[in-house]
Amino acid sequence: MDNLTTATLAKIIGAFFYYSSRSETVKPLIEALLHIDQLANWQNPKLICQQCQRLAAELSHQDLDYQFSLLFEGQGEMLAPPWGSVYLDQEKLLMGESQERYREFLQQQGLMLSTGMNEPEDQFGLMLMAFALLLEKNQPQTANQLLNEHLFTWSTYYLNQLKQNQISPFYAALAVIAEQYLEMLQ
Repeated sequence: MDNLTTATLAKIIGAFFYYSSRSETVKPLIEALLHIDQLANWQNPKLICQQCQRLAAELSHQDLDYQFSLLFEGQGEMLAPPWGSVYLDQEKLLMGESQERYREFLQQQGLMLSTGMNEPEDQFGLMLMAFALLLEKNQPQTANQLLNEHLFTWSTYYLNQLKQNQISPFYAALAVIAEQYLEMLQ
């Protein structure tokens, strides 16, 4: 898979992990997500096609914003927190040592993730989008460093939890796609 395709997939998947499916940021990406099975040579194309069908079936649900809020913003107890520090730090707290290491890594690369929200940069979707930016800046070694040192260390556990969530079939399908994408990168 070439760097452009790899970056495009990271941006599409990352955006849906970071923004609600009803946000203005991802509305233009919905068609690409629903046909993501056609954007790459997936290792398991049948599985990806099935997940695209699940996404399409679930996209019209009125409570998709609420599902996003429960899974990614933290209303009540979060079943699958999307921040690496929750999985990597001993106290399982946001903004722990792993988050600080990741922030330093981003600063060393000249990446300042300014989202307008006060939250840790080690959010799964944000990390995928940072990976895409590094590829677009023609820094594949640094992009791989982001994956190996900061994302792969916790993403399998996180995506397994998200795949098993009982709140949202949409986000469970998205987790399967993300998992397959990351497997292609390893």
